[in-house]
Amino acid sequence: MKTFVHRGQITKVVFGSGTRCRIPEEAGALGCRRVLVLCTPDQADQAAQAGDLLGAAAAGTFAEAAPHTPVEVTGRAVAYARSVGADSVLAVGGGSTIGLGKAITARTGLPQLALPTTYAGSEMTPILGETEGGRKTTRRLAEVLPRTVVYDVELTHTLPAPVSVASGINAMAHAVEALYAQDQDPVAFLMAGEALDALARSLPVIARRPDDAEARADALYGAWLAGTCLGTVGMALHHKVCHVLGGTFGLPHAETHTVVLPHVVAYNAPAVGAAMARLARALPGDDPAGALFDLAGRLGAPRALRDLGMPRSGIEQAAELVVRDGYWNPRPVDRSAVHAFLTRAWAGETP
Repeated sequence: MKTFVHRGQITKVVFGSGTRCRIPEEAGALGCRRVLVLCTPDQADQAAQAGDLLGAAAAGTFAEAAPHTPVEVTGRAVAYARSVGADSVLAVGGGSTIGLGKAITARTGLPQLALPTTYAGSEMTPILGETEGGRKTTRRLAEVLPRTVVYDVELTHTLPAPVSVASGINAMAHAVEALYAQDQDPVAFLMAGEALDALARSLPVIARRPDDAEARADALYGAWLAGTCLGTVGMALHHKVCHVLGGTFGLPHAETHTVVLPHVVAYNAPAVGAAMARLARALPGDDPAGALFDLAGRLGAPRALRDLGMPRSGIEQAAELVVRDGYWNPRPVDRSAVHAFLTRAWAGETP
């Protein structure tokens, strides 16, 4: 008999094509009358369109969201939100922008709506990761979950193929860890498997035909499921490694997940047979780690940490930080093991 605890989500999800037009309606349903729009500098145009949809309910735009949610950026955003009398925030973008929205919510209590434009999945998790002094830490806070997430497949059509692939494999990482998480449950296992199936079949199509509407819808569907899994069952070694690499060396988030995932899967495989069997259904073969590595190669995604800007000299420091206050993992982790697979990941070698 299985024994488990399942945590249901409270976030309202609106999924479809052209659904961004519902933003004013969804904001109104939450009683939001002064909505601060958040974005990164390069998504100012999309944020402006969201502001136009909100009309008089738009309180302004803060366009300084940055990767890994630096606390100094959050401080400026909170000050701006207060100066314009915002009663809520709308994050338009990927994980960087949604992370900023969570950080603002954690400090002010303002409710957040999200309009994702990538496959990051952060919008479906209560996890807040922040960077300060070159170190990234994470907290799990139920109150930072967006109240409403509006998925508009049309917003992903112009996402460049290389960005789409890395973002999609990042989403796959959420699903993979959900298959063997400490608090894994049957619902999460089913969702994680479905997410992996959807992403495995859609990403190769997007790499060839970035404007394929069906593949885009399939990928966003998979990303939603993967993010939901991450939000309900938590994280293990893979996410710890990526948080260390991103926070310490400033490596790009999705690309780091793409490089690291096959190596952590190879390390954990002996301890998680059922998870590997399910992953093999999505990526057929007798070596799931190798299949993930080969998938990244076929799709033109990065496979070496050195190509992302990590110095070889950083491997020692990273290994030490990974085992310090490490996350739960199905296979015991020691510094020498982490050093070994980080060395292979740095060089772009097979897992």
